[in-house]
Amino acid sequence: MSESSKLRLLVGKVGLDGHDRGAKIVARALRDAGFEVIYTGLHQSPEMVVATAIQEDVDAISLSILSGAHNYLFPGLSSSCARKAARAFRCSVVESSRRAISRASSKRA
Repeated sequence: MSESSKLRLLVGKVGLDGHDRGAKIVARALRDAGFEVIYTGLHQSPEMVVATAIQEDVDAISLSILSGAHNYLFPGLSSSCARKAARAFRCSVVESSRRAISRASSKRA
C-alpha cells in the first residue's frame, strides 16, 4: 500500500478489562499488513475512543473486549459516534470471553 492509500485504523480497549495482549497482537498484524494503526491503550471509555478516532481521522474502529461487557460498551460507542462524529466509522468488536470461545470451538467440531 502506498502512504496515501493506507487505511487508518483505531484499536481500542474499552472498560476495565486489563488484558491487552490480543489487541496489541492484532494491531501489530494490521501494521505488518500495511495499515496505519492507532492503539488507545487500556481503560478507555467509549467516548474517549470516539474522540480519539475523530482526532486521528481514522477509517475504522476495532474494539477488543475480553470481559464480556460488549453488550454494554458497544452501544455506548455507537451512540457516541452518532452524537460526535461528522461521519460514520466502521466498527468491529473482538470479544473472546470463555462463552464465545466455547461456542466457536463447538461449531468447528
